[in-house]
Amino acid sequence: MNDSGPTRLTLLRFLERVQLRDLERTRRWITEEERREAERRRGVEEKAAPPDWLLERGLNGHSPPVYVHAGDCWNAGKRSKGIEQEQARRALADGVKACPHCRPDSALHMLD
Repeated sequence: MNDSGPTRLTLLRFLERVQLRDLERTRRWITEEERREAERRRGVEEKAAPPDWLLERGLNGHSPPVYVHAGDCWNAGKRSKGIEQEQARRALADGVKACPHCRPDSALHMLD
């Protein structure tokens, strides 16, 4: 009756297997996180630059434009679309109002 259970070496081998399994899991987590981070970086790099100028349309598709905005205007509505500088100038010349917050008319040097 000298059976005192597993030997110290058996227990250490068991511990080693557990730690190797944990290490493999941690390495999978690291690999997955590196993949996610690379996707985030790619998304930031590939993100299209915002337009320089915006034209905000009215409430429906047939309404005339409401405002011309600078591309980074915080007050541009969801119905805004990007336009070129010459289109912004033309819209302002045709009577579309300049946004009172971002003042595209000042940036385009079209003040009265």
